Amino acid sequence: MNSTHASPILLHINGQPHQVQGPCTVAAALAQAGVQATRRSATGQPRAAFCGMGVCQECRVNIDGIAQRLACLTPASEGMAIEVTT
Repeated sequence: MNSTHASPILLHINGQPHQVQGPCTVAAALAQAGVQATRRSATGQPRAAFCGMGVCQECRVNIDGIAQRLACLTPASEGMAIEVTT
């Protein structure tokens, strides 16, 4: 992505406002906001974006009330509400 067209995006992660540099994916926005894990595995291990192309499914989050969205494939947008379950 071209940094000359970067602009701030305000979104909410678990109800808290975060301003991130866009354009970016939700996974990149979460990383910018310091979120290190997006969910827990069945055994309780923290999971986060790994492959960056939707194959591993480790970056699943709730976005604007829709469950199991892939953060690595979803563009971040102004006002988006993201819920992570860590």
